[in-house]
Amino acid sequence: MTTTTLFLLRPDFDDAAFGPGKFYCPHCVALEGLLATYPRLRHEIAVRYVDFPRPRPAVIAEIGEANQSCPVLVLGANEASRPDLPASARRAENGRVFFVGEKDIGAYFAVRFGIARSH
Repeated sequence: MTTTTLFLLRPDFDDAAFGPGKFYCPHCVALEGLLATYPRLRHEIAVRYVDFPRPRPAVIAEIGEANQSCPVLVLGANEASRPDLPASARRAENGRVFFVGEKDIGAYFAVRFGIARSH
């Protein structure tokens, strides 16, 4: 049985393309806020932090090199076939089902764990 895993970028990363200083991913921070609002979610899924620079080996190992964007939620094998999950945002690669971005991940959390939906 595989675990449902949320991959988020570690904050305070460098990105020379954006200039000097440290950065954070606003999409990942939005999900950090959701996890803080509903702390029980951290007991339902695994949360893994990955570094900003690509390649991101942990994500590649799950869903392939073409799908390294974060945040991404990779469903466990027991979750992937649930008929009640948002089908329109569902993606699949390497035999794994996943959702990309805070909006689609939040929609999954609402359906799967019964938290409030985004307004």
